[in-house]
Order: sequence, then structure tokens, then C-alpha cells
Amino acid sequence: MHFDLPTLFSLLALQSLVLALALPVLMGWHQLSPGGRHAQAAMTLHGVGWLLLVLAPEQGHRWVGALAMAAIAAALSALWLAIAQWLGSRRGRRLMLALPALAALLYLLSFGSFSLRTSSSNALFCAQLLLLCLALIQAPKGMEPELVRASWRWRGLLLGCLAVMALLTGGRAALAALHEAAYPSFATPHPLNTLSMVLSVLAVPLTMAAMLAAWRGEAENAFQRLAQTDVLTGLCNRRAFLSRSVDHLSMARRYKEPLALMMLDIDFLKALNDKHGPEMGDRALALFGRCLQEQKRLGDLVGRVGGEEFAVLMMRCDAQGPEALDKRLREALALKAPAELGFALDFSAGWARLRHGDRDVEDLMRRAETALYEAKRTGRGRLLAEPGLEG
Repeated sequence: MHFDLPTLFSLLALQSLVLALALPVLMGWHQLSPGGRHAQAAMTLHGVGWLLLVLAPEQGHRWVGALAMAAIAAALSALWLAIAQWLGSRRGRRLMLALPALAALLYLLSFGSFSLRTSSSNALFCAQLLLLCLALIQAPKGMEPELVRASWRWRGLLLGCLAVMALLTGGRAALAALHEAAYPSFATPHPLNTLSMVLSVLAVPLTMAAMLAAWRGEAENAFQRLAQTDVLTGLCNRRAFLSRSVDHLSMARRYKEPLALMMLDIDFLKALNDKHGPEMGDRALALFGRCLQEQKRLGDLVGRVGGEEFAVLMMRCDAQGPEALDKRLREALALKAPAELGFALDFSAGWARLRHGDRDVEDLMRRAETALYEAKRTGRGRLLAEPGLEG
């Protein structure tokens, strides 16, 4: 089968531009996530770059070629940024942002030698493709475990495409540098050059399919987070708190470590709503949640489990743990509430310790709530332990 390289170049440019127009139709545009926008930019820049590359020999102008190199490199950088949005922060951001300008500069400086400019440009693209592969291999951050497993489908597809293209691009760089006679022009029908273009035409739609799957996974992750997060405070809601507490209790029992649970309730919140309005009450809840999140220990689980009720599950915690958190939180509220709300904010709290017969965290919550209600009954603004514990 004979493949005409100029036709393949034109097909690759046209294919990328058509898919770039299709992506906004499939993904939408308004309220699109940064990852989706970067993916759309990657496909558009890829098409523009190859279109300029097709025109460059006819124009005979080095600036057209330099713009083409910059556009293709920018497409790979935009894809890297999309992956960083979908999988969490990756190393190499500054380098990826700098490479498009470097690609144009290398092309301009080496324009007098086809061998040099082709080998340097392909070597740079190969490095970008390898950085993309590395970004895909790294473990995702901030993604639910079941979605991490599902992400391997699109990550594997994209990784396969990029790894093959990195291998072929590296081969073209070596061919141009070491065997100039076998690769004297951009459209030389060398087997490696032809194979690279054929696979590029196949890789573009597969890359688009992977990007669509990644965008869908990002949306699913956002929906799961929304379903498990209290919108006002950003903490776990009751459902998520109960679900995540299972692992904490299992770890405490397995390693025979102490575990405590605190229940906290803002004092006189209804009176604050009546006096200052529900909007100010929401601000008070948000401030309380933020201070609680800031003052908890690393590894503690915090959630808003009721209208004005919060819970903290504390691993490896003795009696001093709840007392220390109670003190830190009161000091933080005394400092921030008057400045941000215009009035003081106080709370009552109770805590309970994990016992041998506890079935789940709700058993602890009931005993901690008993202590909490006793704290409210006896004057509020204090921390009490469950009956039978010193505190």
C-alpha cells in the first residue's frame, strides 16, 4: 500500500481542526472546567501547527515553520496542563510552559540546516511526549479510589498513543541527525517517516477519545465530591463522615490504638440568626468549619453532621487530645470571629472514647452527644467527657 506523505500531512491537519471544532460541541463551552479548556486548546493548536507545517514549504518562510513548531509544542503543553487538572498537580509545569518558545527558537536558529532543525525539533517533541507519559504514570491526587481505578482506562489509551509517538519521534530525530541522506526533506517517503505519519493520523482520534473519557471522569469525581461535601463549610457531610469513619475505627482496633470522637455545637446560633439574619448565621458556620479544619491534627476526620453540629474523629488520641483541640479552637474563634463577624462565637463540646463493644462511630456519637448536651445544660461554652471518663 502506498501512502502519499503530503496528503497525510494535510489529512492530519484537517482531522485535528475538525475534532477541535467537535470538542466544544461534545463538552460544551460555558462553565467548562480548566481541564476541558486545555484539552480543546491542545486539539486546536495541534491542527493549526500541522496546517502551518503543510504551508511552510510552499511559503518558503522560516517564520511560518517556527510558528508551526511553537503551535505543535504548545498543543503538547496544553495536553499536559489538562492532565494536571484531571489527575492533580504534576512536576514539570514551568518546563512545559517554556518549551513552545524554545521550539520556535531552535527552529529559527537551525533553519539553515534541514538535518539540524529536524533533529532538534523532533528531539524536543520526543521530550515533551515522554513528560506527558510520566504525568500519566504518576498516581492521581484528590481522586476517589474507585475513580482512580477507572481512570486507568483512558490513561492507558492515552499513554499507549503517546509512548508510540515518542518512540517514532525520537527515531525521526535520530534519523535526521545520523542519516541525513536517508531523510533529506520533510516529505521524504522513508519507512519511519511514513509509519510516523500513518500512526499520527490514527492517534489523534484515539487521543480525543481519551480526553473525552478523562473529562467525563473529572465530572464524576466532582459529583462524588459534591455528594460527600457540605457546601457551606467544605467539610465532610454526615454521610461521608460515617462512611470514612469505618476505616479509622478498623485501624484503631487492629493496632489497639486509642481513638476519640468530639461533638461540637455552636452556642446560640438560632439567636444569632434572629438577630443578624440567616446570611450572617451561614458566615458563622463557615468560619467555625474553617477554624475547626485549621486546628485539627493531621489525620483527624472532621465533618458537619447536623445543622450546627460538627464532629471530629481523632486517631491515636488520649484524654489530652480533645482538650488541646478545644483550647486551640476557642483561641482561634476569639481572634477571628470579632474581626470577621463583628461578634464573638462560642461553642459547647463533648467527647467519647472508643470502647470494645462499639459497633460503629454512631455509638461514639451518641455518648459524645450526651456529654455535649450536659455541657449545654450546665452553662455552655465548655467541653465535657462522656460519663465515666475524666475530662
